[in-house]
This record gives sequence, C-alpha cells and structure tokens, in this order.
Amino acid sequence: MAKDMTLLWGSGSPPCWRVIIVLEEKNLQGYNSKLLSFEKMEHKSQQVLDINPRGQLPSFKDGDKIINESIGACLYLENQYKSQGTKLIPDSPAEQALMYQRMMEGNTLMQKIATVLYYHMLVPEGERHDSAVKRNRENLTTELQLWEKYLENVAAGSYLAGAFSLADVVVYPNFAYAFQYGLSAERYPKIAKYLNLLKDRPSIKTTWPQKWFQHEQRAEMLKGI
Repeated sequence: MAKDMTLLWGSGSPPCWRVIIVLEEKNLQGYNSKLLSFEKMEHKSQQVLDINPRGQLPSFKDGDKIINESIGACLYLENQYKSQGTKLIPDSPAEQALMYQRMMEGNTLMQKIATVLYYHMLVPEGERHDSAVKRNRENLTTELQLWEKYLENVAAGSYLAGAFSLADVVVYPNFAYAFQYGLSAERYPKIAKYLNLLKDRPSIKTTWPQKWFQHEQRAEMLKGI
C-alpha cells in the first residue's frame, strides 16, 4: 500500500501537513516522501510538474492515481483505507455534516490568512495600499472571531466535529501556521486552547514542521490582528 505512494511536499505548508497527518492517522508510513524547498523554487521543478502541472505542493500519487489538492487527497485516503487506522469521517449524519462544513470553511480561513501574509510578502512596500492592508486584516479578524465562537460550542475535550476528524486535519495546520506569524493567544484564547489540545497528538507532534517559512519580521506579520 504505502510503498506505492509518493508525496512531494514542503515544510511549513498547511496543505502539505494535512496530507502528512492523514497518512500518519491511517498508519500509512513508509510512503515515498520527498521534501522540497519553496525558497529554491523546487516546487516548479520537472519532478513536480510531471505529477502536478500547476507546480504546487503537495503533489501526491497512489500508484497511477494522482490527487494533488490537499483536501481531495485527505478524502481519498480516508475513503480508500476506511478500515485502517483512525476513522476520520464520523458515522453520525449530524457530526458528518458538521465535519464537512468546518473542513470546507478551513479553506476560507486559510485564504484569509494567506491574503494578509502574501500581500506583505509579494507586494513591494512602495506599491502597497494602506486601504488594502486594512481591509485584509479586518477580514481576517472577522474570520478568526467566527472561529472563536465556533469553539465556544465545542465540548471540553472534543474537537471540531466531536471525535478527531478530517475537519481537524484541515483546520489545525491553518491555526498553527497563523500563530507562527504572531497571532495572539491572548486575543484568541479558544483557538489557542484548541491548538494546545491537539499539539501532543502523535500524528501532529511527530510531523510538526521543522521549518516554517523564513521571512524578515515573520513573527510580527499577524501581530495586532
């Protein structure tokens, strides 16, 4: 099984980390793992383009089946290996509905985090508009406040949809990524508590990114959000 799988990935990327967490939860260790460097533009190498013409990571294949979008890869692995390892899609229709909702909302969360971070990374300071910076930060603040409310309704010791599920696989790396860039635990205590609840889970602890993106003043970029 796992020996027929190949994962090309980059350290610190939430989409890559999602797939790695699922592989751990499904006891699919032993796959062909290739760590690539974003800084060296290795995600645009021919090795990646042969699997993923978008030149993005993760790039994942299981035998001759290619699933590069991270949520798609996570769903594929859970459905293909249902009886192995941790069950990541609950049986209860109510919990399943909540899981899918939070999982898909996790994409919106990541997009709003990225809009703030990448604006600073990709737009030269002299070309930035204060109005765009302000709007992006306000949108992220509203999004994070929404997640704080979601987590208020999560029972003690529970996760986003009850038991640990694909919702957590998708959302947890996004929050961890945001805190690497200076998000305040004091301002978002429910999110911080959720992170602490899961940080020692084996699939997360053993795969925690050894290298988050290096960038001048990166620890300050979400400060004040």
